[in-house]
Amino acid sequence: MPENLEATQAATAGTRPGGRSARVRADMVTATLAELTEKGYDQLTVEAICHRAGVHKATAYRRWGGVDGLIAGALALSADQPWPIPDTGNVDDDVELLAREVYITFTDRDLRTTPTALIGAALRSDLGAAALGAFFAARHQQAAEVVTRAIGRGQLPFGVDPVELVRATTAPLYHRLFITGEPLDERAAHRAAAAALLAARAGLFDAAVR
Repeated sequence: MPENLEATQAATAGTRPGGRSARVRADMVTATLAELTEKGYDQLTVEAICHRAGVHKATAYRRWGGVDGLIAGALALSADQPWPIPDTGNVDDDVELLAREVYITFTDRDLRTTPTALIGAALRSDLGAAALGAFFAARHQQAAEVVTRAIGRGQLPFGVDPVELVRATTAPLYHRLFITGEPLDERAAHRAAAAALLAARAGLFDAAVR
């Protein structure tokens, strides 16, 4: 855990320093992800990350406090990055593509290792778990634009909570990946998207109902 409040706040709030500070942050995140992917959480050390990044360990401890702060920092930086949101003109296709994005990311051999390791590591500490929650909140908010557009087009009922629909689409997939360990396939992704849309059209995600 970070040893001071400043490090905790910087890691979880996703501060956006400029100039050299931004480069140090980016280099440390890159090094953290590389070390985590190669060695796993239990073998992760600030010293190895700093050596890879070319950053003095005193800087790392001052800004991030330790490996959990660096993991949180990696998630905060990831949450800041733009995410391409589908816009096919048809909400059924857009929501299906959101589900497929999760499916592809976590089943493709070349893509899955780092995000799987990062999420697994984040769940090992309170700081990491908080940063993971903030990351998913940001991603859900970005993806909710798909639903907002669909409501404007008349493809979904007015009053549907966009974030709830996105959450319902992706939650069954993450449940398989990180809770039950069940296989994740295209059929499961399609079923999750279809079920979320059916629930939305039935009024189950109407914000006024809650």
